[in-house]
Order: sequence, then C-alpha cells, then structure tokens
Amino acid sequence: MRNVVLHAFNWKYTDIIGNLAAIREAGYGAILIPPPLYSDPRGDQWWQRYQPKDYRVLLSHLGGKKDLETLIAACHSGPSSIGVYADLVINHMANEARADHFDFPGKEELERYQKEPALYEENRLYGDLSEGLFSGLDFNQSGEIEGWEWSDRGSVQYQNLSGLPDLKDSDWVLKQQHLMVEALVEMGFDGFRVDAIKHITERMVDNIADRPVVREKFWFGEVLTGSEHDERVFLDPFLRETWMSAYDFPLFTTIREAFGFGGSLRTLVRPENYGNALPWDRAVTFVVNHDVPHNEGFRSWLLSRQDEHLAHAYVLGRDGGVPLIYSDNNESHHEADRDRWCDLYKRPDITAMIHFHNAVHGEPMAMLYESDVLLVFRRGDRGIVAINKSGYGEWADFNTWGLRNPGQYKDLIHGYEMSLSGGSFPLFVPAQTAQMWLLQE
Repeated sequence: MRNVVLHAFNWKYTDIIGNLAAIREAGYGAILIPPPLYSDPRGDQWWQRYQPKDYRVLLSHLGGKKDLETLIAACHSGPSSIGVYADLVINHMANEARADHFDFPGKEELERYQKEPALYEENRLYGDLSEGLFSGLDFNQSGEIEGWEWSDRGSVQYQNLSGLPDLKDSDWVLKQQHLMVEALVEMGFDGFRVDAIKHITERMVDNIADRPVVREKFWFGEVLTGSEHDERVFLDPFLRETWMSAYDFPLFTTIREAFGFGGSLRTLVRPENYGNALPWDRAVTFVVNHDVPHNEGFRSWLLSRQDEHLAHAYVLGRDGGVPLIYSDNNESHHEADRDRWCDLYKRPDITAMIHFHNAVHGEPMAMLYESDVLLVFRRGDRGIVAINKSGYGEWADFNTWGLRNPGQYKDLIHGYEMSLSGGSFPLFVPAQTAQMWLLQE
C-alpha cells in the first residue's frame, strides 16, 4: 500500500505536474500542496501562502484554480492514483498594513476583482466576489499571545498568532469555512492538513470536517508541541475531541532524544506504549517539517544530516502512522541548509526507504536486537531494518524465527545482498548506517 505523503513545500503547481512521473516512480501515495487560498500572486516568499486574503479565490504565486484542476486530474490518472491534500489556513487571515486590516479581502482587492473580472472569475472557488467576505465583527480582537499565554489553551485559541487577525467561530465565519471546504472537495481534493489547529476551537474543527461529505477524506492537524505540558494542554484534548490524525510531535521528540548525545535507541522500540508516540492510526510521522528550519526558535530541533538519514529509515521502516517526507526549493535562508531538502523527495536513499515501506506495509513489527546504539527489527517474514547510530561498526546476533529461512535478502539502500539461514544470524552494521533488507522472491 502506498501511503507516504510528499510535502511539496512551496512548489508551483506546474512543477508538481512536471515531476509527477518521478513522484509516482518513487512510490508516494499522496502529495500535500501548499495552501491554495488567495494570497499575493507577486509574493514568492513561502509564508505568503499562510496569510490568506480570500477563501473564495484560488490564486497565488504558485498558480491558480485551472492549474490545481490539472494537477488533481493528473494525480488521479495514470498507472497508480496519487491523492492530493490541501493545506488549509483557517485560524487567521493575512497581516496587512492597511487602514481596513480587518476587512477581507479589503477595498483595494474588491476593486481589483472589478477591474480584472475574467481573471478572478476563472479562479473563483465559490461565492459572490462583488461583496466583502469578513469584517471586524468576524475577528477575536483580544490582543497578541505573549509570554505565559503560549501555554494557556484559551489564550492560544482566542488571541492573535504573531499579529495575524484571529477569526471568530461565529456562524458567518463557520458558514464560509463550510462552503470553502465543500467546494475544495467538489474539485477533487482527497484530504486536508489544518494549519495551526491548536489555535482553533473544537467548534471550528467540527464544522469543517465532521460531515459525511468530507469526513471520508484524510484529515490531519498541526498540533505543535515541544514539551509534556504542551502535549497535556493541546494534544491530548485534540485527540479526545476529534477523530483527526495529527503530526506525531511526541515521536519526533523521542527520535531527537534517541539520536542525541547520550540518547538510547531503546526508546524507539515501542514508544507508543509509553506515551512517547501517537497511536498508530492517528499519527502522521516525520523527521523534519517546514516549521523546524524556518523558525529560529525550532532550529535546535534539527538533527544532523546523517542522523536525519537514520531517522528517515526508522520512520519509513517501522509499523504505524502515515509518513510525511518534506521536500523544498531551498527556501531556508540559512546557508547550512543549502540543498539539504531540495529534491529530497527523489534522493536514492529516500526512494529506497519508501519502496521498502510500501513492500512491507501492514506486516507486523518485531524486535530482533536492541542496544543503546543499535536497533534491528523485522517486518513480517519479508523485511529487516537495522540502524546503527554509533561511530563504530556493530554486530547484531539475532534469532531468525519469523523470517523466511533460508532466504535471499537485499539491502535496498546500499544494494548489498545476503543469504539468511540457520537459527541465529550475525549481522554487521557499519558506523552511522541504516540498512533495509527486503526478501527477494
């Protein structure tokens, strides 16, 4: 089964279409596109996509509605269908320096709609563009989230996130969000990521997703947490109050600690049993997402490049969750990030891991060997994953029960081959290396 999601971060829609053959060949099951709601078509900065101006228009620097329709049709056709997920920004609207900064899309935009009717009609998602969408009455005007308020659920839900006008969960706002989501579903979108979902009330979440026409789609939210307190205040209520999946920040924290100095890979054996990972059916797993490199406060969460490689092998080798692979166009302004995630989606080690993941999807996971620096586990009788985080080569002598025996296996990452036989087997794993062995049938 193909369920790995490619986060095509800030890709133009035509670029996704142009690379669709490679995406399909790599084994992805879905693509998460950037937020499609109307943002400044001249604004090439990635953050522009997270500052919508109007729900009723699909137009940005990345393309327009026709491009999206072409993309969805191309993904749904061909030798294997690929799902298309839209990133939804519904907590807030754009932070714009104008006198009527609570009116959306605003007087100037409405005039632009009238001057270029063909352009905006072509990119209209729903509604009457001769009228405004939101006014000052549609926003919580309770000030900025500051200091201790970042740890308070009420403050986070009803106050402004970094100056962005915070929408109320009023009947009018909910109606517009309802209409917008239904129109996107009608276009053919297969799922949705909800941005900044811990800033949104339960009423707003239920309004967009808790209806038969949209509930069958794949929904997941960004409940960003960095501590046990955050998990208790934001993530636990989200899991209780909704049926959506979420970014697995608890597992991300566990991975960072396991690969960090003094950390132990033993904590990755069954992290969900100790509250260190989300349940398998609610988790979107990741090693890096767009918030980590682009926000100075989160950059300490980045793994080293080699540890990131090893962590990807763990996320794509383990059982449970929907893995998400982040691939950008060098949006980070940090020179150290240059080419780190650009074209990562088709990097040979990543595509090898995805092919392994797809081949063993649904097969039970069982540990074969564990130590602080070395982890070896099997997936059913067909796959073996070995991860060595130490600076030295390590041996793992494990019981072969449950594996195809005798059997010929190939390491998809390096191309090595081995013959497995006998009641126990010694496996050598070089320093800071991941191996993903698949039975050759």
